[in-house]
Amino acid sequence: MRLRDSGMPPQEYWESLLDVPLILDRCAVGRHTSKVVELGCGYGTFTVPLAKRISGWVHAIDIDPQMTEITRRRAIEAGLSNVHVEVRDVFDRGFGMEEASTDVVLLFNILHGEHPIDILREAARILRPGGRIAVIHWRTDIPTPRGPSADIRPDARQVTTWATETHLLSADGEAFDLPPWHYGLTLLRTGRCDSRR
Repeated sequence: MRLRDSGMPPQEYWESLLDVPLILDRCAVGRHTSKVVELGCGYGTFTVPLAKRISGWVHAIDIDPQMTEITRRRAIEAGLSNVHVEVRDVFDRGFGMEEASTDVVLLFNILHGEHPIDILREAARILRPGGRIAVIHWRTDIPTPRGPSADIRPDARQVTTWATETHLLSADGEAFDLPPWHYGLTLLRTGRCDSRR
């Protein structure tokens, strides 16, 4: 299932809107990170720099075969062997990862979809105890050059509420600013996951 209001602009323009090193720094993704799952990899904007900075592998997922092919090609061109790219509908088939197998799940600009709690619950299922979900989204308090319509764009308070409703996640501190257009939030896995979907 494609997310509502999720079309991608041209790559160069898209990447001009994101301070990738700042976002990865603020989400505390670095050498100590071993296994990362990225939902909605798009052009590989985060996938390639992420794979260069962690000690393990990145599993990048997107529903669009064109996006996954671009990401795969960029990873190969960068000489990276720690990137696995997959076309996958997570609403239909989940993340395809074992329970408690992942350090970090990236949900970047994705929780405006129709079933955010289901996404969060499935992301929590694959996190190891103490693992975390890094969320970024377009800010709601200022006009932004891109992003979903205001009526479906979640703010940090809404994401925190959804996390609580999963009974598996809690917010780790306050939301943080990611200039110029985004905010970030870290969610921790706190509960024991029920492996049934």
